[in-house]
Amino acid sequence: MPLPECKLAPRRQNLSDMNLPPEPKRQPRSFRQVEITAIPPLGKGEQSIIDFHSVINVLNVLRCELMVIGDLLAGNVDLLKSSLTACEEQLRMMSDHNATLRNATMVDDFEKQLIDEITLHRTGTRPDTVEFAESMSNLQSVLTIMKLRAREILARSAAPDRWERLNIDDLAESLRQFFVAVAKNSKGRFRVLENAALQTPKDYYIDLKFETAGRSAYLPPVFVDVMRDLIANARKYTPPGGDITAALYQDDTGTQFVVKDTGCGIPPDEIESVVHYGRRASNVASVRTLGGGFGLTKAFLVTKQFGGRFWISSELGQGTDIRIWLPPVSPDLRETQPPMG
Repeated sequence: MPLPECKLAPRRQNLSDMNLPPEPKRQPRSFRQVEITAIPPLGKGEQSIIDFHSVINVLNVLRCELMVIGDLLAGNVDLLKSSLTACEEQLRMMSDHNATLRNATMVDDFEKQLIDEITLHRTGTRPDTVEFAESMSNLQSVLTIMKLRAREILARSAAPDRWERLNIDDLAESLRQFFVAVAKNSKGRFRVLENAALQTPKDYYIDLKFETAGRSAYLPPVFVDVMRDLIANARKYTPPGGDITAALYQDDTGTQFVVKDTGCGIPPDEIESVVHYGRRASNVASVRTLGGGFGLTKAFLVTKQFGGRFWISSELGQGTDIRIWLPPVSPDLRETQPPMG
């Protein structure tokens, strides 16, 4: 799998947000809705990359933060060569399902390798700067997320079809914390707010609304990845000042989930093909990302895996809506879990 280029941004600028699309024109939404029913079949290696998409994103962010730390320590983005090589090797192995699962079992050793190399190079220099403190804090956050993703993929591998009972308040809070991490990683480039009255041109306004008959929802654990990926896409292709909505509703007829943004939209003749493996819309080719164009593919395949339906609505310069429906889960696939942290 080709590795995305990772260039250093100017100080206090988010590495993943260079070359953002122009600010969209705000107009009334009247989008044509397209149901996606099929995509070209994937090879074994491609399916493995889709399965581990969330880990790929984390590794790419980790590589970039290691380059920032190397630059701050010695003015050399390749200073932490052993750690960077370890990240790149894991990324290249993502097409090998079993090898990636083995790596997931050794995530603590991987973390120790990175921290030990930073400590070795930091000895005698100890840069006492705001930028270094921020980068180390970001690194710790990314490593924590990576360990969480490793546990998730190991659990899913053992029972790929199970559904878990999740507290919806905890689920919503986990997505809020995702936004907090994204804003933190921007190093001041933008904020993420839930109060539109406080929004400025450099802020994203988010609206999260989760409802069920009780306080819990039954969902496949991998669907939480899908929710997070679609929300990340909405922010990625919406410039600061835009709005993002994520809403979930579950009752005895099934689960509905929708993500809406006010971003750059998708060309009308590309709406169906943008879900294909590795495909990105032509109007966002210049938007630099740390992903590989797999998020929509994964969302569609997971939806079909659990018997659901998948729709895209979009207009250029106005935004995109992704809507998913999942059928009710059969009782024999339910597994009660403690609340999400």
